[in-house]
Amino acid sequence: MKMTTRIASLAVAALLVAPTLAQAQGWPNKPIRYIVPFAAGGTTDILGRMIGAKLAEALGQPVVVENRAGAAGALGVELLAKSAPDGYTFGGGTISSHAINVSLYSKLPYDPIKDFTPVTMLATLPNMLIVHPSLNVNTVAELIALLKANPNKYSFGSAGNGTSQHMSGELFKAMTGVQMQHIPYKGSGPMIPDLLAGTIGLSFENMTTAYPPTKTGKLKALAVTTTKRSFVAPEVPTLSESGLPGFEISSWQAMFAPAGLPKDIQMRVYSEVAKALKSPDIAKRLQELGLDAGGMPPEELAALIRLDIPRLGKIVRDSGAKVD
Repeated sequence: MKMTTRIASLAVAALLVAPTLAQAQGWPNKPIRYIVPFAAGGTTDILGRMIGAKLAEALGQPVVVENRAGAAGALGVELLAKSAPDGYTFGGGTISSHAINVSLYSKLPYDPIKDFTPVTMLATLPNMLIVHPSLNVNTVAELIALLKANPNKYSFGSAGNGTSQHMSGELFKAMTGVQMQHIPYKGSGPMIPDLLAGTIGLSFENMTTAYPPTKTGKLKALAVTTTKRSFVAPEVPTLSESGLPGFEISSWQAMFAPAGLPKDIQMRVYSEVAKALKSPDIAKRLQELGLDAGGMPPEELAALIRLDIPRLGKIVRDSGAKVD
């Protein structure tokens, strides 16, 4: 009887595992969806489309990019978390969606650790403090003086509540004592035009979208948010150099799948993306955008998130920022 029971149990287990193995072995046999949780035109969107094109070449199936913007990436990331873990839905995740939002939102509709299968880091980058020329400031010290003389007259824009851009602004306010309004957008794409038009006065925007308009004089670059200067703009000082010692916020962009993704699919996609990040055309494009290429293994990305949640949670709590 015991032997019969054991055989029966093994048979049931084999039947449960069989569909997953068959699915993994036949993968991919249809188009793959890539969810970008921000509006078109921002860093997450740019990276998603670059990686999507490379994956399509490597896997022999189209990769369809879908923008689902809102709530600092929470809306698109929630959709990703609730998708089937069958290897046909992947998506971008950021320092905001997977680390900052935990402390910022009182009710987050997903768990950044339990609800996802990490794939790899795509890139890291600094934010850049950029201002509209109408502010007539050329240094961080001059900006601080202007803001202190005009409490709440000026506003800073971000890609949304809880983004690294938002937290950079909040940390800036906390360290300087200035008062200014925060204007959240559904991504950098719709925010930059308002900054160029002078509708908002400044932003702590991702280097990718912040630096190009400063080279044409449409905006001014005052500082970067990392402890080291960017290799793309070595002439721009850090905020730490500019009178705010210890100021550091780096933005990161990563790739995820829903929790439960078969291990062989996870590692295949990781391998293809890591390879794509090292390809000459992608490497050149990342450098032009001021991005440091990622490629870390899935387990390292998971470990980074577990470290960043409490680290960034302190910045959120200290700033007093909260979103319901």
